[in-house]
Amino acid sequence: MTYLIEEACVACRTATDPLSDMEIEALERELPGWVVEERDGEKQLERAYKFKNFSQALAFSNEVGELAESEKHHPALLTEWGKVTVTWWTHSIGGLHKNDFILAARTDQLFTD
Repeated sequence: MTYLIEEACVACRTATDPLSDMEIEALERELPGWVVEERDGEKQLERAYKFKNFSQALAFSNEVGELAESEKHHPALLTEWGKVTVTWWTHSIGGLHKNDFILAARTDQLFTD
């Protein structure tokens, strides 16, 4: 599993710059299955997880929600029958911060546990 799981999230302020393309590419290599999408000019980190049914998808969404609450950093979650799409980005800076990659790694860990 990636070293990002062990990293600590840091408080992010609106004056913080989003990660550069080079920084994003380096961190993205640590997270197979995640893709960087751009929406409304903001880069976002996204992955879809597959499940056998809605109940499992909903349980996973709740686990991700608990992770988000513990870090005070919240993703977009789309819960469907057999699928959950998780999208991390830092709203306050309008793009990606290292925290997003840390929490993506921890989301993967929830899926494999």
